[in-house]
Order: sequence, then C-alpha cells, then structure tokens
Amino acid sequence: MMNYIFLDEIQNITDFEKLVDGLYATKNTDIYITGSNANLLSSELATLLSGRYIEISILPFSFSEYLETINIDKENRYLNYEALFYDYVNETSLPKGIDLREEGYDKIYEYLEALYATIIEKDITQRHKIYDKRAFGNVVKFLANNLGNRVSPNSISKALKADSQNVHHATVNNFIDYLVESFVFYRVNRFDIKGKKQLATLEKYYIVDVGLLNVLIGRERTADRGHILENVVYLELLRRGYKIWTGTLRNGEIDFVVKNRNGEIEYYQVSWEISLDKTQRRELTPFENIKDNYPKILLTKESFTQNRAGIIHKNVFEWLLKK
Repeated sequence: MMNYIFLDEIQNITDFEKLVDGLYATKNTDIYITGSNANLLSSELATLLSGRYIEISILPFSFSEYLETINIDKENRYLNYEALFYDYVNETSLPKGIDLREEGYDKIYEYLEALYATIIEKDITQRHKIYDKRAFGNVVKFLANNLGNRVSPNSISKALKADSQNVHHATVNNFIDYLVESFVFYRVNRFDIKGKKQLATLEKYYIVDVGLLNVLIGRERTADRGHILENVVYLELLRRGYKIWTGTLRNGEIDFVVKNRNGEIEYYQVSWEISLDKTQRRELTPFENIKDNYPKILLTKESFTQNRAGIIHKNVFEWLLKK
C-alpha cells in the first residue's frame, strides 16, 4: 500500500532537508511538500534529492481562469473585456478572494489585508528578525508604487532619506531579497539586446497580485493602468513558461525580452493604448531599433489593431485569453 505524506511550510523547521531525504528513502512513500517561500527548495534539498523531485510553481488565477471562476462565457463576442479586466485587477486574482466576491469588496479587502499581514509577520519579519518594521513597510510601498520602473537599492535608499528615513542601501537590498523569496514581488533583470548579455543593476519588479495594491497604496493606486497591465502580462508570460528579461537599447527599452523552452526569442511591448502619436513613437521606436528578425509583439487594449513593419499588434485581452 502506498503512503502519501503532505508537508506544508516545512522550510520553517531546521534541517528539514534531512527529514525529507529520510522519508523519500522509505518504501512505498510518496511525498508532497508545499510552501510559500523560495527557501523551500534550498540548495541542500536540491542536492539531496537531485533528479528525484518535480517542482510545480503555482501563480494566482490568470485573467482567463478568473472569467471561468465567475462563470463568464469567454466565447461571447459581445463581452466587455475592458470592464471585466477592471474587476480582475481592482479586486484580486487570488482564488479565496474571488470566492468572496458575493460578500462585497470589503470582505475581499479584509482577506487581502490579513493575507499580507501573515506574509509580512510570519514569513518575513520574524524569520529574518527585522526590527525596523516601518522601514521595511516603506520599501514594500516604494516597490508597489514603482511597478515596471527600473529601481535599485541605492535609489530607494535615497528616496527614503529624502523622506527623513535613513535606511542603508544594503539593508534595502536585503529587504527586497526577502520579498522576492516570499513571492510577494518578482524581480526581472535587464538584458542588453545589442550585447546579448544580462545586466546586474536597475531591475524591474512586479507584484504577485495587483489586488494587493489596494492594501499597500490605497485604491487610488498611484501606479498607472499601463504598468498594472504590464504586471498582468508579466505574470502571464511566467505562466506560459518563458524566461523573462527587460530589454535595454542605447536609446530606449523593451518591456519584455522572453525566451521559450526551445530557446526562441520574442520581444513584447505593453501599453494601455497608443492613440497619441507620442505614445506610438515611444512604443514602436525601440522595436524599429532592433535589427534581428525575432517576433516583435505590441499588446494594447485597442480593438482595431494594425501590424506595421514586422511589428505584430495584438489586442491584449484576446492575447490573455489565448489557450
């Protein structure tokens, strides 16, 4: 008879790797380990179980999964995808939060507030013995206010200092690492498109669920809708199994440079709309400065799209719903 063992948040136990290795060696035993911290797959565990485990990363619901959960017929061509998308990003993409929709937004907010407090208190501040919780909270809010912008520990430290809070950039760097380890934010490194190499500074950060912005910076959300859309596209690319960078050119940048499992490259620009000439120039000029022939894809909310000079223009909602 097969024995199934489920271990949740086991990374909180000292030397848990040896326990897992011992259980794995037990006859007729199948082990499932779940957790919400990147330390779960520590280097020691990976060494002990090398080639003997499968890692499955779970993200909140995609836009497509959200519509299925609230029983929306995605095949209905008269749907107002823009209005549904606003619901998606203004509420939450977390399954339990979506279950609370019928009880009203206040219940969703209470859930997100409690979830965030649990992550901060149990998974970060206690684990890493953070005593200056105000400074840590301000770093979180800074990242939330700057989704999709290039930032560095030094720039954050300077911004906090200008607000009369002196936090060393090394401390800021540690705080960011803790947030990334706990999957609150995702870090995206820069890639020099011309030099074909990864750069080590001025990364971008995206949040795991944009609904959390309501808790972190209020419902007015100083992050603009373009960056919120960019955040959603980033998570979707992650779901589809891409390796992701932000692209750097001499006179511009590309939102995402991605590589699929076959090593094939694609470029993505994300904009809410490009009705203004200056917005078109901002989004299209970097594409035009790339001299290779890899696919260049522009995602916007416009219903009427038009390809141009090898640039593929797609409606972002249709792209998000693509199987």
